[in-house]
Amino acid sequence: MATFFIEQFGCRATQADAAAIERQLLERGYAVSADANSADVIVVNTCTVTAAADSQARRAIDSIHRGNPDARIVVTGCYAQRSPEELAKLRGVSWVVGNSHKPEIPRLIQQMAPVSPVEDSRRFVSISGVGSKTHSAGAISHDRGPAQIMTGDISQQRELMVAPVEGGEAGHTRPVLKIQDGCDKRCAYCVIPHVRGRSRSLAPDRAISELRKLAEGGAREVVLSGIDIGNYGRDLAPRTNLGDLLRRMLDEAPIERLRVSSIEPIDVSEDLIALFAASDRLARHFHMPLQSGSDRVLAAMHRWYRAEHYARRAELVREWLPDAGIGADVIAGFPGETEEDHRATLALIERLPLTYLHVFSFSPRPGTPAADLSDPVPDADILGRARELRGLGEKKKEAFHSAQIGRTMRVLTLNRGGEDSFGKWTRAVSGNYLDVRVSGVWSANKSLDIEIDGVRDGHLTGAAVSI
Repeated sequence: MATFFIEQFGCRATQADAAAIERQLLERGYAVSADANSADVIVVNTCTVTAAADSQARRAIDSIHRGNPDARIVVTGCYAQRSPEELAKLRGVSWVVGNSHKPEIPRLIQQMAPVSPVEDSRRFVSISGVGSKTHSAGAISHDRGPAQIMTGDISQQRELMVAPVEGGEAGHTRPVLKIQDGCDKRCAYCVIPHVRGRSRSLAPDRAISELRKLAEGGAREVVLSGIDIGNYGRDLAPRTNLGDLLRRMLDEAPIERLRVSSIEPIDVSEDLIALFAASDRLARHFHMPLQSGSDRVLAAMHRWYRAEHYARRAELVREWLPDAGIGADVIAGFPGETEEDHRATLALIERLPLTYLHVFSFSPRPGTPAADLSDPVPDADILGRARELRGLGEKKKEAFHSAQIGRTMRVLTLNRGGEDSFGKWTRAVSGNYLDVRVSGVWSANKSLDIEIDGVRDGHLTGAAVSI
């Protein structure tokens, strides 16, 4: 039986794409390999949000090829959509498939059945389709002939591509359901609209049907993902919105807990927060990108809010949901950012009820307005500012952890565990997005009420009080 392995990078939306590919390959009779070194085919699902993400993908492909030179490597994702020729030049790569043609990957893999080297060197698979572009990259791929590229104009797509869910998501404790893709906004630093296309939503009936299947397959928590999930439903007829979809999901699907991935602050309305406060089946977790605490920098970034608008959204979440986890993305070193701007960002974060940060060092993305801006921030200053922001993020996280001691919370066990001087433990996640080590050995996907008794090695610890 042929085997495959998926090397995953990036956001929840790319994770959902990878899960869809996995399901389709399993349906075709392929088996999941334990690691890349033993797989016949490896799918590398890339991110391109930063230059560091690109570099990480290239290193991974090189490592995979060196460790398993006979494997066929298929590279897909956002980096593949943005710069397919660049990836096709890497040794070991057989196909580069853009986001525009991700659903074709299982069929491509099926057509890449092992053949002799002589036959293989003569092989060329011609794929046709509306808006598709398939060609040889002119790079030799482990003596197999030129690596092939399949891309298309993703901006022309009007529908959300999603694979059907059949009986759950192949062993994933917290499956991801993609309900939205693409983005109509044009933040100056962001390449994602160019590689994901326009905002597209999954029809409510289809979304609820997929959610039911996941619940019937045993899922207790499902993560709803999208590139701009707060924009959900605005492209549909009749038009709808995220709040209405969540209400229907709670009413019509027997899921224990729904979690919403990153959502723009402008979409975190008081009505949406009230909905979360009214149901313990919605995870009390808001990840709201901030990017900067300086109004001047926010304007240069083409963000559509200002610092105090963001602050009010975060404060509203804390007023309605005192125990909510509130996270933010922050960019260090956007072109033209001064030390005063950086200090304004630190001051804003310091006073806000944030519980963790994701910090990114600015890197210019080809084709974005920020790539052409003058007045770049020196690399040493970017690194120093990112370090300060991460330090503040750790301080916020530690304070939130300390506030949980003595509380009882509902957690979901994950398929991970370990042992330390205090004994064996099982990793779990809470509704407010806290990483918890539960005393004892527990099977994955089990809901437990636990009492938090401390913090150890950056993790909350606790023991089960009821099941």
